[in-house]
Amino acid sequence: MLPSILRLVRNHALAAPRIAACAMALALLPGAAAAQALRLRLRDSETMLGNFAGGVRQGSTVQGLTSLSIDLSTAQAFGWRGGSFHASVLNLHGQTLSGPYLDNLQAANGNEGRDGTRLWELWFDQSFDSGVYDLRFGEQSIDNEFLVSRYSGMFLNTMAGWPLLPSLDMYGGGPAYPLSSPGLRLRVRPIRGIALLAGVFDDNPGGGRFAQNAQVLDPNGLQFNLNTGALWLGELQYATRIDGLPGSYKLGVWYDSGEFPDEFLAADGLSQADPRSGGVPLLHRGNRSVYAVVDQTLWRSSARLSRRLNLFGRIMRAPSDRNLIDWSFNGGLTLDDPLPGRPRDRFGIDLGIGHVSSRAAALDRASGLPARGTETLVELSYQARVAPWLVLQPDLQYVLHPGGGLLDPADPARRIGNELVAGVRANFRYP
Repeated sequence: MLPSILRLVRNHALAAPRIAACAMALALLPGAAAAQALRLRLRDSETMLGNFAGGVRQGSTVQGLTSLSIDLSTAQAFGWRGGSFHASVLNLHGQTLSGPYLDNLQAANGNEGRDGTRLWELWFDQSFDSGVYDLRFGEQSIDNEFLVSRYSGMFLNTMAGWPLLPSLDMYGGGPAYPLSSPGLRLRVRPIRGIALLAGVFDDNPGGGRFAQNAQVLDPNGLQFNLNTGALWLGELQYATRIDGLPGSYKLGVWYDSGEFPDEFLAADGLSQADPRSGGVPLLHRGNRSVYAVVDQTLWRSSARLSRRLNLFGRIMRAPSDRNLIDWSFNGGLTLDDPLPGRPRDRFGIDLGIGHVSSRAAALDRASGLPARGTETLVELSYQARVAPWLVLQPDLQYVLHPGGGLLDPADPARRIGNELVAGVRANFRYP
């Protein structure tokens, strides 16, 4: 049944460019209806970061992301109630910092990616029963709906967006920024404050082997791969108020039906470090993870209602035998309206932890290398809205035990030193 469903998704995804062309044509038509039916958004983010201590080497880079999206309401455009169409395109440009300068697990800039222009999302969403149900199909990036933390998203480090565990344990990092996959997503809101999110997607945006770079395999986002495993996700969401303060609590699970290489054993049962072994990893059928997400406002000023202190946290767990990261966590605090006269600014502190699995550490020891353990990140960030269309964000990050304790390639007698990363991001938006 699943291949038939995914073929249906692919057929609609391939037809979506024609729908997009019709939507663009509609935007050129005169009249208030066309203006209300279509929404175009342009976003640009330019990030300058430098490594000032530790790491592989010191230096700085500038890396940017420009995105263009179009949303069409079918009710306003054609009188078709409950439908919406979305398409988005990304352009990545500049140089990344994490690989050449840091060699860490938690990339310093969550916008990092391979240079080029690519299709990101292309889907149609239909709601039913006054919004109690809605079904979305097409090319989707799952980090826009699953595993989302409202308050974590302000930070620059990739751990604050798409968490570390799926970034390293899924094929190509999973169908998440800047990648996507064909799939179906169902959302149900049975009662106020409760929502159930469930979806199935192709698990491998690039369609290659586990270790291959999915962005290289699919450089323009037009591959629409349906030839590998299925990624199933389910998330229960609960929104509430505690003493009048809003909170959101989520429990979720994902399962991938693909094959995943063992972190220690070879196919012949020996250690991959054993010279008698063929060196081909043992393959496991399927992979899975459970996770929890918390966003809770802790305090609100009675004198300045926009001044609020918020708590957030996300934790994930996965099997050790087939995953490089067996658990990860990020959490912290944000303060809205932190300074007098700056009601739309925000300050935050984030803690990120990624743990290298015991099986991967065992392979390190068997190979005569120091066993990797835990990488810890602390990030301080301030968002200053200097104009309706511009936010400037100075940022400071400190990384302990980069890579979980990797050896320094320039001096294999010692581990990579702790890293001090600092810089600024400029976010532009229109409208």
